[in-house]
Amino acid sequence: MALNIAYFSWVRERMGVAGEMVDLPADVGDLGALIAWLAARDGRGALAFAEPNRIRAAIDGSMTGSDAPLAGVGEVALFPPVTGG
Repeated sequence: MALNIAYFSWVRERMGVAGEMVDLPADVGDLGALIAWLAARDGRGALAFAEPNRIRAAIDGSMTGSDAPLAGVGEVALFPPVTGG
């Protein structure tokens, strides 16, 4: 399955790109598995996702949790916690 991933803030800085299109392995079926897969791919991902519980995500523009399924998803945005001011 092809998936567009957008990275924001320090996640983008650590990944070295603002986003990418990836072909997911068949066993990556939810957001938590996606983050684990990204962390295991290479050193940039290991650095960006070393603390997966700190990552926030939006799937197709809606905030979601790590158990959210990826079937039929067009875009996942990954970013650190955000605070207002």
